[in-house]
Amino acid sequence: MKKYTFTEKKDTRSGFGAGMQTLGQTNPNVVAMCADLVGSLKLDAFIKENPERFIQCGISEANMIGMAAGLAIGGKIPFATTFANFGSGRVYDQIRQSVAYSDKNVKIAVSHAGLTLGEDGATHQILEDLAMMRALPNMTVINPCDYNQTKAATIAVAEYHGPVYLRFGRPVVPIFTDADQKFEIGKAWMVNEGTDVSIFATGHLVWEAIQAGEMLEAEGINAEIINIHTIKPLDTKAILKSVAKTKCLVSAEEHQVAGGLGSAIAETLAQNKPYPQEFIAVKDSFGESGTPAQLMEKYGLTAKDIVAAAKRAISRK
Repeated sequence: MKKYTFTEKKDTRSGFGAGMQTLGQTNPNVVAMCADLVGSLKLDAFIKENPERFIQCGISEANMIGMAAGLAIGGKIPFATTFANFGSGRVYDQIRQSVAYSDKNVKIAVSHAGLTLGEDGATHQILEDLAMMRALPNMTVINPCDYNQTKAATIAVAEYHGPVYLRFGRPVVPIFTDADQKFEIGKAWMVNEGTDVSIFATGHLVWEAIQAGEMLEAEGINAEIINIHTIKPLDTKAILKSVAKTKCLVSAEEHQVAGGLGSAIAETLAQNKPYPQEFIAVKDSFGESGTPAQLMEKYGLTAKDIVAAAKRAISRK
């Protein structure tokens, strides 16, 4: 098993900011928009270098989505940015009617997703956004795992034509992917090959899955770990190839158990060949205030929870 190490931790939202700075220097059609959260979305560098390509929309997310749709009609590549809760649930109607329905080239880039924004509590902890967004026709849904992958995904999203929901977070997490990586939308990343159980993880849970793999290896269990950074379109070929070998699987995500990565994988297996599956996700509840570590522990999203789920899946073969 390949060992992954890190020398630095950064928040994935900073990876988005770095990607936007690069796009500001390389793609004149990229426009940044924000709903009064410039600091939180790490847009300062982009704005400093490209003030004429930034629109401060204020606390008016629905209007921001409508403006983004208009910019896309005019040939621009708008990145509409805010917190994930406000960029999905609050503006679902506008996204559906003004962006997805007409397949407009709008990028909805959202931070503070999942439980790990921590102390802000349940009203800000969106745990349903992947389900909502992947249900929309024409929408691509991306959830990268670390700073480097988020930067690469941001750049790739600008080159892709069509609506995209790009999700990232606030807490600092290990940087373990390559700085010069090429991000391929819809292409899963094989983290470690294995034979006993497949672990499909997304976002912050990829690092937890890597740790779980090391813990399982110490017990003689060979886990295959795959980073599913693109929830839609799902890399069904990679998933089916892996489970055909291991005969069981775990899905791991910082999202509700209903409608996210685990559900997408289960749908794929149901249409092909089902295998025992265990779900690491929030079990039909809202979040609460706490540190990211406390919340990951309470809601069962840690490496040790993935280890236990892997053992359950193996026992069901």
